[in-house]
This record gives sequence, structure tokens and C-alpha cells, in this order.
Amino acid sequence: MPVIGLKPFFCYYGGKWKAAPYYPEPRYSRIIEPFAGAAGYAVRHHAADVVLIEIDPTIAALWKWLITVSPVTMSKLPLDIPEDGTAALDICDEAKSLIGFWLNKGASQPRKRPCAWMRSGIRPNSYWGSVIRDRIAAQVQQIRHWTVIEGDYTESPDGVATRFIDPPYQDAGRHYRFRTVNYKSLGEWCRIQPGQTIVCEAQGATWLPFSPIGDMHSVRTSTRRGATAEAMWTTQEKS
Repeated sequence: MPVIGLKPFFCYYGGKWKAAPYYPEPRYSRIIEPFAGAAGYAVRHHAADVVLIEIDPTIAALWKWLITVSPVTMSKLPLDIPEDGTAALDICDEAKSLIGFWLNKGASQPRKRPCAWMRSGIRPNSYWGSVIRDRIAAQVQQIRHWTVIEGDYTESPDGVATRFIDPPYQDAGRHYRFRTVNYKSLGEWCRIQPGQTIVCEAQGATWLPFSPIGDMHSVRTSTRRGATAEAMWTTQEKS
């Protein structure tokens, strides 16, 4: 069952890259992520016809840049962070966002300075540095065919697809900058989408008949210890 795919392009609050292998495999050649974030499911299945929809303009702009940036440009991004933070770097805003997400993994917006764990030197290859930079540079050409839409889930393309829906959780999603979800409307929308729909939530959510799938490991932060009790609803046919 292991899904290899690509490594994360950046780490984002609530990201599903680690958990993606525990969700159903895509049954269709098109994957749509209406709450893209770091697009952990799509990154695992990157060869599909991927469409990302993201309401946060910073995240949407970052993905559009990643899809078009050259490996050479990526490989030349600076490794050292000035005392004034990423704002002092002579690079585009999207590159600053990318670096910022690697300065404090699991944040809901790019940081300007390294977090305490990065400064401690523990697991140096897990934060911004040559390993992360060069890995991303080696991956960007593999997502040239992806599409990004800046907007909300209602702007998702029509048609049969695998939709991986990972919205801000109803109770636990308070850290997102753009948390304007009507869960009743979202639940109704999920039910009528053609193809395969996979919806993520925390155990206890009731806006769809979710089923527990266990404790899933995610990025450790000062407020989250690396595992959450996850639940799922899906329209996937039984094999």
C-alpha cells in the first residue's frame, strides 16, 4: 500500500503528506484538492491531472510559482537567513514564502525567522537548507502539468474526478487565516460531486457521517504533538 510520490514542497498546518497513504487510492486520472494547502495527497500522486484550489492568496501564489520556476532558479535560493528575516532577502515574495514555511514547519503562514527547533540544529535536514532546497529543485519539473485556482471550493471544475477535501476542521481549524466555511453547505456539495470524494475531518465532526480512521502523525509544533484523531467520509465504491 505504500505511496511514494514526491516529497513535500513545503510544510503547512494540517498538511496530509504523512497521512496520505492511509486514505483511498485515487480512482480517476484527475485529482482535485479544493482546500489545497501543501497538497499532500496530490504530491503523493503527482503524475495525475492535478487541480489545486486555494483561497489563501499567499498559498495560491506559491503554488503557481512552484509550477513555473526553473530548477536553476530554485537551486540558487539563499540558505542563510539575515537577522532581519526573510524580508531582507533579495528574492521574490513567493520564494520568501517557500523559505518561510521551512523556517517553522507546520505553520499556517510563512515565518520570517527560524523557529527554536531549527536554531537548535536538531534534524538540520528537516528545515531550510541545501538538502531541502536541492530536493525541491529536483522536483519542480514534475508538476508542470498542475493547475492552480485561487478561490474557494465552489470554483472547483465540474466532471468526474478524485476529490480530496481537507478543509479547516470544524473545531480544530482555528489557526487558518481564511476560515470561512459553511460546513452544512460544504457537506451538501461533497455528496453530489461525481466520481470519488474523500473528505478529511477530526473524530467527532458531524457535518458528514464520518468514520474514525485512527491517529495520524503530522508535523510537531509547540501546540500539537504530532498525532490527531482523524476521521473520513468517502463516496468510493467498494471493490
